[in-house]
Amino acid sequence: MINNSEFAERLTSIMKSYQLSASAFADKIQVPRSSISHLLSGRNKPSLDFVLKVVKEFDEVELYWLLNGKGTFPKSNTSSPALEQEVSKTMVKSMPVAAYPEKDSNTPSKKIERIVIFYNDGTFKEYIK
Repeated sequence: MINNSEFAERLTSIMKSYQLSASAFADKIQVPRSSISHLLSGRNKPSLDFVLKVVKEFDEVELYWLLNGKGTFPKSNTSSPALEQEVSKTMVKSMPVAAYPEKDSNTPSKKIERIVIFYNDGTFKEYIK
């Protein structure tokens, strides 16, 4: 169960970190300004929609940290496209030669159509040719 006062403290931390007033924060995540006021005062609990908007808009906010204070803010392992490419190159280089598929002269050459990368936070990235 979410503790309203602790959630309000975490919300305040996010606003301070991004140097946003309550009204600017509300505008940024596209919620009514009164919603922020009610959450900060402890009157209301956050809705799932509200929490998802915060996590989507602010990349450095971890879902579990926002909900129950577990984890870190800002995220300590923010991913970047350059890092993803480096990880991919390292993985390919580290594969043993035997792991690469052999070319069979009897079958037509196959081409990759799509690559999907799944992240531990439930999101994914899809690359389509």
